Parts: sequence; C-alpha cells; structure tokens
Amino acid sequence: MTKRPELEKNFEPASFEMRWYKAQEDAGFFRPEAAAPDAKPFTIVIPPPNVTGRLHVGHALGRTLEDVLCRWRRMQGRAVLWVPGVDHAGIATQMVVERDLKERTGKSRHDLGREAFVSLCREWAGARRGDILNQIRRLGSSCDFSRVYYTLDEQRSRAVRHVFTTLYHEGLAYRAERMVNWCPSCATVLSDLEVNHVESSGHLYSIAYPLDGAPRDGGKGELVVATTRPETMLGDTALAVHPDDERYAGLAGRRVKLPLTGRSIPVIADSFVDPKFGTGVVKVTPAHDPNDFEAGKRNALESIAVIGFDGKMTAAAGAAYAGLDRFEARKKVLRDLDAAGLRRGEKSHVIPLARCQRCDTVVEPLVSLQWFVKVAPLAEKAVAATDAGETRFVPELWKKTYDEWMRNIRDWCVSRQLWWGHEIPAWYCPDGHVTVPRPGAGDPDACATCGAAKLVRDPDVFDTWFSSWLMPLSVLGWPEKTADFARFYPTSVLVTGFDILFFWVARMIMAGTSFDGRAPFADVVLHGLVRDEKGQKMSKTKGNVVDPLEMCDEFGADAVRFTLAVLSGTGRDLPFGKTRVAGYRAFATKVWNAARFALQMLEDGAAVPPDELDFASLGTVDRWILARLSEATAKVNAALESYRFDEAANALYQFFWSDFCDGYLEMVKPVLRGTDVVEAEKEKTRGVLKRVLLDSLALLHPFMPFVSCEIREALNGDGLGLTMEKFPEPRAAWTDDAAVEAIATLRAVVTRIRNLRAENGLAQTEALAIGLELPEGPLSKEMRRHVPLLTHLGRLKGVKISSKVEIAGAFRDVVAGVGLLVDLPKKEISSEDKEKLERELEQLRAEADKIRARLADESFLSRAPAAVVAKAKQQLEDLSERHRRLSGNLVGAPGV
Repeated sequence: MTKRPELEKNFEPASFEMRWYKAQEDAGFFRPEAAAPDAKPFTIVIPPPNVTGRLHVGHALGRTLEDVLCRWRRMQGRAVLWVPGVDHAGIATQMVVERDLKERTGKSRHDLGREAFVSLCREWAGARRGDILNQIRRLGSSCDFSRVYYTLDEQRSRAVRHVFTTLYHEGLAYRAERMVNWCPSCATVLSDLEVNHVESSGHLYSIAYPLDGAPRDGGKGELVVATTRPETMLGDTALAVHPDDERYAGLAGRRVKLPLTGRSIPVIADSFVDPKFGTGVVKVTPAHDPNDFEAGKRNALESIAVIGFDGKMTAAAGAAYAGLDRFEARKKVLRDLDAAGLRRGEKSHVIPLARCQRCDTVVEPLVSLQWFVKVAPLAEKAVAATDAGETRFVPELWKKTYDEWMRNIRDWCVSRQLWWGHEIPAWYCPDGHVTVPRPGAGDPDACATCGAAKLVRDPDVFDTWFSSWLMPLSVLGWPEKTADFARFYPTSVLVTGFDILFFWVARMIMAGTSFDGRAPFADVVLHGLVRDEKGQKMSKTKGNVVDPLEMCDEFGADAVRFTLAVLSGTGRDLPFGKTRVAGYRAFATKVWNAARFALQMLEDGAAVPPDELDFASLGTVDRWILARLSEATAKVNAALESYRFDEAANALYQFFWSDFCDGYLEMVKPVLRGTDVVEAEKEKTRGVLKRVLLDSLALLHPFMPFVSCEIREALNGDGLGLTMEKFPEPRAAWTDDAAVEAIATLRAVVTRIRNLRAENGLAQTEALAIGLELPEGPLSKEMRRHVPLLTHLGRLKGVKISSKVEIAGAFRDVVAGVGLLVDLPKKEISSEDKEKLERELEQLRAEADKIRARLADESFLSRAPAAVVAKAKQQLEDLSERHRRLSGNLVGAPGV
C-alpha cells in the first residue's frame, strides 16, 4: 500500500500553522463563493479593532468564537461571509499622531495646519491597517479579506453623510447649546458612554451665604450650602430650596450675597432640591452642572461660565482667579472663604467622579454648542424589533439591561472637536444660518436660508461611533442596493463583549431598524471580559497583560484558540494566562501523538473503507467508540447551535482524550497487534480507527484549524480539503446502549484496580485476581466475553464473574453498579484507612436513613409521582448494596 506522509515526532505548530492558513486563504475558501450558489448565507461582521493598537486578548477571544462559528457553518455547506475591518479610531489616532508629531518635531497640530495634519493621520493609519489585518490572520481567522472595510473609507463616508442628512431633514439631528461632558485634555466633548464614573474620596464643604437685609425671626442672617466644588460658586446665579422644606419657608424670593464676588443672587424654590442632602440648600450654577442647567432654564437664571474649555478659570471668575487651573482655584477659594469667615466646616464625602475614558482626565460639565441626535424614536423601533424576536440576546439576561437603557436613553451628542474623522456635512453663512444638503446631494453652493454664497463648513467631526453604528449596513454596501447587501443582510450573529452593548450593539439595532426596517443581526452573543489567571483586570501598571500573539508564537494558535473557547462560559470574567494555554497545548500534543500512533497502526495492513463500515458486524469495542463518537458529535453541534463554545470544546476534549486516546487506542492494541486475530477483524478495526480519526479531526477543525489539517494530510492526503469537508452529524445507526454500558463498566473496573494498586503502594505491573458480582444477563455475558481485554488492561491473573463470588479476605467495592472483589496482598488495615472506611459507611447510613424516612412519609407517597417514588426506592437499594459490600472490608460494621 502507498506509504502516507509521516508526522514529525515532536509537535511544533510553528512549522505548519501559517502554511495551512495561507493555503486555505489562497484556495478561496474564506469567500462565500466557495459554497454552492444556492447555499444559505451565514454572515458575521467583525467588530473592528482600532487602527492605533495591537490585538489584545479580548480581540483574540472574539475572533476565536467568530471563527469557530464560521468554520463550523462553512463545513455545514453555508455560504459564509465574515467581513474583517479596522476602525479609524478618531480621538485615539489623533492623540497618538499628535504626540508623535510633538516628540519628533516639537510642533502641535495647530502649527502644522488641519489639512497637513489629517494627511499625516491618514498616512499613519494606512501604514498600520495591514499590521492589524495580519494579526487577525495570525489567530487563524477565516475572514474574507477581499471585502475588508475601513470606517473612514469612501463607502463608509457616503453612508455617514446619507444618515446624518436624512436625520437632519427628518428633524432628528439638531444643533443646540447643551450641558456636555468636556475633556480639557482631549479638548473635545464626550458622550455619556465615554465617561467613567469612579468612586473617589472627596470633601463636602459648607459655605455661608449672607442674606441681604436684616435677619428675620432671630435667624443668623445666612444660608449654609454644602458643595463638593467650591470653585464653581464663583458662577452661582441662585440658591435653591425645596418648596416643601419648612425649614426655609418664606426664603424664596429673598437674595443672598455671593461670597468673594460682591454679587447678589436670588433664593428660589425648586423641587429638584433634595432636602436630605447637606443643609437642604443648594447652589445653582447653570454653566457647570447638568441639574443646575435645567433648573436655570426653568427659572430664567443667568448662566456664567467661570471654567473654560482649557480647564482654567475664566475672566468671569474674577481677576483674583482668572487663569488658575480649576483645582488650584478650589484651594484659593477655600483660603479666601476662610479669610472672610464664611467657612462652616467640611467632612469626607465619596464622589462619583467623572473621568475621560480615553485619558482619565476629570471631565468638566460645560455648556457648549454641539450637534445632537434625537435617539428616543430610534430606540423605540429597536426595542420593538427585539421584543418581536428579530434579535435575540445570548445570554438572555442582557435583554433586560438593554431594555432599561433604551427606555432611559438621552439624546446623543455626535459632534467632536477633532480634526481626524468624518467631517460634519453642515455649512454656515455669515448670518449664522445652517445649511445641510439633502440626502444624495453634493456640497451646497449657497445658504439654503438667505442665499449667501460665502459658506464655512462646520469644523467638527463625528463621534467615531457614528460611523460604527452603521455596521453592518454600510459594510455590505448600503445605502446602495448592492448584491452583497441583498444576499447577506441582515447578518446572522454578532459576537462581542458585553461592555460595548450600549456603545455599539444597541446603536446598530437602532440604525438597522430605522434606516432599513430590519434588525441587523438575528443573534447577539455577548461574551465576558478576559482577566489574568487570578481574576484581576489586565493592565500595564500591574504587569499582567497577556499578549495573545506572543502566546500564539509560544504555544501555537490552536492551543490559544482552544483555551479561549473552553473558558468562554456564560460568566463575565475569563481567567486567562500561560498556565491554561500550556494545558491545552498539552491537549494538542496529545492529539498529535495519538494520530502518530494511529498512523502506525494503519500502516500495518489494509482497512475497510471508513464509508463502508457495517456497524452490526463490528466488535463491541468498535461499536462502543462509534456510539461515543456519535454522542460527542451531537453534543458539539447542539452546543454550537446555542453558542456554548465551552461545552462544545469540553465535549471534544473529553471524547478525544478519554474515550479515543485513553480508551479506544489502548483497547484495540491487542486486536491490531495480536497474532491470533484474523485479518478480517483487523481490517474492520483499522477502518473504524480511520473513521473515528477523520471525524474527530473534522470536529476539531473549527477550534484547531491547523493541527487538524496537518494530521488529515498525513492520514488522508487531503488536509486542505478539511476546511470544506462536511461537518460530522450524529448517526442514529451508531447506537448500541449495551456496548456503551459494557465498555463503561470494563473501564471503570480497570480504573478502580489501578487506583487500588496506587493506594496500597503496589506496582502497576503486579498481577491481581478479581471477582465481579452481577446478575446473569446481557452485561454479564459481555463482561465474560471481554475477560481477555479486561485481563490485558487491568494486568490481572484471574477473573471470576458470577452473581456471587467468594474470594477469601478480598477487598470489596461497588463500581458502576457491579460488585468488585480484589485479592490484594494481605496486610493489616491501617488506622487511617479504617477511619476513612468508617466515615464512608456512616455517610451511606445517613443517606439511606433520609431516603427511608421519605418512603415512610405517607404524604410523600400520596403526592409524589410513581416515578419519583420508584427512583427513591432504587436509591435506597443501591445504597444498601454498596454499604453491604464495603462493610465486608471492616469486621463488625453495623448494617444499613
């Protein structure tokens, strides 16, 4: 027979992983056109990594789970389209490029000018996009790289412009002065989702505001206000009390002196005041607090900005404070209040401090003229779609979180004071009129209101998420009616981290339902966040960051992928690190070595073709492994259908390691190497061995796409074809409960015998005599038939099988429901072993007593279903039998 290519003795994944990846990509297998023309589509759009960075372990998790799905569906014959892409990362890219510019030339972007700086950003991002895509390849991701998207390319720009102009002319996009989150460091507005609220230790300062005029009713003539931000008092335009707070009845309408300023401000009554906070009197600073901003509008208060967009105090704060950093101004205000005798104490206070998600700077609430989108009408459509089941959340618990956020959604501030990004298509004439072109129209030549020809374009760009929320619409060609959009939209599934449910997922559902009328994906799979092996968040400062690409180089991409799949349960945190990856590298090595052994066995002679096996004519061991293979296949398919990647990976691990390697390969050695076994039986077993190995490799392929191909090439000469091979399905014909029971019993007996040797300090080579007690029937017949195999595996010198076996002084146990007697070398039972046995017998007695009590309870017997009562009786019988057998090892033990 033709000699097959050999697998190297040592498992070295670096020698073949990228070779197989290139072969698969070059063959066109990653394109949907590789499937039959009428194949059902399966579409995934990759959450685009930022062009600024290197793929982190969170990306590796997402790409692994997506690739498992894509390779699995591809092998099922689906037309798989998995579109990769890169995000232009507006604020992040601008910060990196500007920092690099400063370090190289000492210049700022303003020194360079907008056009030159944007060109520099474009050049910088363009040089790195290829790196990101190659990192995605290194993980084994089978994306269609002929359809790569970039969130700042021409197609995405058309979609962004179309959506904004549509929203504007539908009255859903507007420009207004609103209270916004401002980052003085990034010099741009931030959306609510781009702000982290960090519990921080602060102080609550009490400040006296003297009342104008003489004190009334013997009062002190002052109102005391508690504030965490005394520097903003310079911009106060009122004090407020709750209208129902009797402590301050009659004060509304009076005026107080604003300390340090010489101004007089009114006292107002407004229900937004919490009487339980501080003194029940609050300062109202409309320019620097969201609640105060709304209160200012309700009460027609002046808005005085005393902190500027640079984080420094403005001229409106007064000459003594103008130009000071806001935190330095706080210290000076407190000193000056002390000097004026207006401090009334302070106390520690925990503050939910708002910080910029990007640079960690304390965010400043400021009033600014910005562009907003009214998202409530869009959210209503999105919730209706998810309620109708158009999109399903996995795990389902996230639907409630999504609903709650959507019900309380606020208008989205979409403008950013940056240069890098999608420019806002809005123009202004000298009179301040706004002109936004109609959808599909070009740039305007004149003001739509007054006809003025001199127009200036809005200098701002859109929030990065304003392009991202249009995926997967724009990725498939929308708003044009492309062939890809017609065939592949809506997409099948989105796999992403739960941390961007609101940033991205909810917004995409809003976009899809509003602009196309359909939800953009059928399922949303939200995975957890990857932590280090101790469960801690990874960070550079802790030094616990794990680079998945370095892991791929050290352990192989297959091992990294399998590790991530196993860890991807429904919990939020995934503990990931070298120890775990090394463990699944050992599994990959096990697969490799098992394949090498199988190949050696197959070289010894002919085999029944794997597709021509007659299940009924096979021996018990062969029928057992095929039945177990069919069970594992069913588990893998069912688990992947429900996105339980961990259950699918564990089913594969258990089958390949326990059933195939530790079980089947050990059990067929006597058959394939036995001189007294007829060749026809060997050929059948070789056929089964090859069938199991072929199907196992196919099952492993979505998780381990490289080692599976390398072994398949050695086994069948068609490793590349595995990518498009039909994915295994469970076979009803491979069902044999009797064979499964017999081999499970045999293996359990062998395992117990090996453990007994270890427990008693015996060499595993020491031959023992055993007895098996079980009633006459199919199982006893199978066990007798397999005495030679049991003797071989258990290294036995004698086996007795009967309903009652007598071996004087034998150790007794119950294994898999079978009584086991083992003739161990005679030695006195140690006090430790005796105590252990007594504890186990006592536990059995206690469990039996509980069940006996239930069976003596008439109410239980009358209410419980017959099956439940029967099960309880069987449990009592099993416990009694186990107690009887174990007590034989201990003279004088009381019975159950």
